[in-house]
Amino acid sequence: MSVTQATAEHGYINAQDFQLHGFISQGLIDVNGSDFVNDDGELSTELTELGLNASYQLTNTLRFAGQVVYLDGGNRYEKGFRVDYALIDWSAYNDQYWQANVYLGRFKNNHWLYSSSRVVPFARPSIILPQSVYFDGFRDIAVGSDGAAIKISHSNDTLGNFDFTLSYGSSPISDEQTNIILGDFALGEAEQDYETQGSFYWQPSFSPWRFGFSLLDSDFNYEKNTQADFFYDSKFSLQFYTINALYEGEKWEFSGEIYQQRFVMNGFYEPDYHVDNIGQGFYLQSRYKVNKALTLLARYENFYLDKDDKNGKKLEENSAGQVPYYFGFHKDMTLGLNYDITSNFSARMEYHWVNGAGRLTPVVVPNKLINNSENWQMWAVQLMYWF
Repeated sequence: MSVTQATAEHGYINAQDFQLHGFISQGLIDVNGSDFVNDDGELSTELTELGLNASYQLTNTLRFAGQVVYLDGGNRYEKGFRVDYALIDWSAYNDQYWQANVYLGRFKNNHWLYSSSRVVPFARPSIILPQSVYFDGFRDIAVGSDGAAIKISHSNDTLGNFDFTLSYGSSPISDEQTNIILGDFALGEAEQDYETQGSFYWQPSFSPWRFGFSLLDSDFNYEKNTQADFFYDSKFSLQFYTINALYEGEKWEFSGEIYQQRFVMNGFYEPDYHVDNIGQGFYLQSRYKVNKALTLLARYENFYLDKDDKNGKKLEENSAGQVPYYFGFHKDMTLGLNYDITSNFSARMEYHWVNGAGRLTPVVVPNKLINNSENWQMWAVQLMYWF
């Protein structure tokens, strides 16, 4: 099932009155050589995703939609329930060529290629999305924001279809998320000040290709615990830019995203500490539909924390050896398959060969004791049911 099909069939396109859908997903995951899922390296069942989403069409122009999920992904993100989105969708304008929608509340992030479909297991292309772009440590911050968004779509018989989306908001950061991002020794509170995003997509007329780019600008701050804390008040800034392409044919699907980020940190380790670097990453992915039931996947991804330090040597030198060089990059070769047992029950399997620890949690204070290997592997299997 393609991203477009999944969105159409389960994303409330042309929804009438009340719609209710859900999914149950459980798997096994085994990681050898890192704390990507757990600290002991044992086979784990921490691959659970349960969700219930609903939509109610109040009038011809007003719709309510929301999704609640329960997640257990080990060290990847916080375990438990959360609201992925809960929004009012106002169809502000609609004619033969133009459509404008305004979203208020906790809206979904639709800016990246798989940012919307990542919240539903069967809609995304793999069990684990490419961490170079869809880093699970930032999952709850990246899925959506509390605020407002506007989407303008235009259909042109000659030039094709155009989508422009602009959003502004912020996401709450729990104590557990703070530990996942900053480490267990961070005893203070982290807060996102704001997040502004924009994206533009173009699909030429009668073409299986779709092209897009997106921009993100966000600020965070950390307020230390005055009673006891290992770190200091600090500010973090992140700018994130992506270019992507998607091809959806009868048998083949090709997709890829290239991005560059600027990360600025002031404080935290010391009151006068400052870092400002440019990171880069990409992934290239292919899926082939063997028959109606079986789909194969192959993907390669690459990420550098600092484009001027691709081997991580400066990172190790600047930290006086406290952070090993292989925390400066992340490379992953993935092979997988998806088998549709029935129309709403699927099995998925994949294997990852990973080089580097640049996409492991915690982010700011890496765990070098457990992550003491530059190369590590991971495999996962998952059963998915939806209704």
